[in-house]
Amino acid sequence: MQGEAAPDRRLFEITGKDREHFLQGLVSNDVRRLEDGIVYAALLSPQGKYLADFFLVPAGEAILLDVHESLAEGLVRRLSMYRLRAEIAIAASALRVSRGVGPAPQGAFADPRHPALGWRRYAADPGGAPTIGWDRIRVEHCIPETGVELIPDESYILEAGFERLNGVDFRKGCYVGQEVTARMKHKTELRKGLVTVLVEGAAPVGAEILADGKPAGRLFTQWGGKGIAYLRLDRAAGGMRAGAARVSLP
Repeated sequence: MQGEAAPDRRLFEITGKDREHFLQGLVSNDVRRLEDGIVYAALLSPQGKYLADFFLVPAGEAILLDVHESLAEGLVRRLSMYRLRAEIAIAASALRVSRGVGPAPQGAFADPRHPALGWRRYAADPGGAPTIGWDRIRVEHCIPETGVELIPDESYILEAGFERLNGVDFRKGCYVGQEVTARMKHKTELRKGLVTVLVEGAAPVGAEILADGKPAGRLFTQWGGKGIAYLRLDRAAGGMRAGAARVSLP
């Protein structure tokens, strides 16, 4: 099974003897998990806000970095800024990203975020034409997408469900933004976050949700009468609307 092409992804190779140590001090997940396969992680600002999410993939003497094209140049630039004296190099990879659901081909990795997301493969062939309804899968399982529900310099990864999506590790030690993330985990109860909602009607992606006339959040990806919304949980009650659409909790 070839899988479908993922033309919105960029792939880089991180090489050099310090590659794992370098990434371990920067990203939200434990890079040592590469021994078991692909790792989903994020790079945060020192204030704990989301900057980019990506996959790290073991590839012999290199680590592949699989990132959405809209964030690729900025992520590589920021990683290079943090490099200092670390013995690493970051270069574009000639491999392509493909993905699919159902039986995985040889060499593919299970998507670590959720079983419904199937598998990802890194090879020379580009994959076939896109045919899978990824928005349907994401809405059904409340899985955020880069640049839609995940907004650089605005989102917090715990509010976006990264713990549930295997994108953060609370035992790995320090990384950029770790202090704020740990405080949100251990010292506060999340009052905002992404949830799946029922939607009657339609609204633009990012439309403001009002609850009894008060701002309650925003509505993002929609599919089949459901949507992913970022809500103030204390206002997630009856009477929510996003433009002409009626919004409610399941």
